[in-house]
Amino acid sequence: MTATDHAIDIARLAALAALDKLAQDPVAFDVSERLAITDVFLIVTATNERQVGAVVDGVEESLLAHGLKTVRREGDRENRWVLMDYLDTVVHVQHSEERALYALERLWKDCPRIDLQLPDEAAARA
Repeated sequence: MTATDHAIDIARLAALAALDKLAQDPVAFDVSERLAITDVFLIVTATNERQVGAVVDGVEESLLAHGLKTVRREGDRENRWVLMDYLDTVVHVQHSEERALYALERLWKDCPRIDLQLPDEAAARA
């Protein structure tokens, strides 16, 4: 089984919203073969706690405008690693130190990477 188009669309919208708040290095993985609970993990980086909060708020506002509400949101007390669950897609907004420490890309390297097909100007910021 592969990630649904709906899950990939959510990841793309979330990545664009994150980049609008100056997040860095968006990476999406198709985890549908490994996990029964979701199809896509999107990981983005922010350089400080305030930016983590801004990215999370931006993603949430953007997806809400498309009729998508978070089912669960965890980690926003410290704003070091915030997880936003949209059922089909899970968005991880990580402080740069957490991203380096936990290395989710390494953990999920066996899963296919998803080309988010970001516009050129957004891809240049990634």
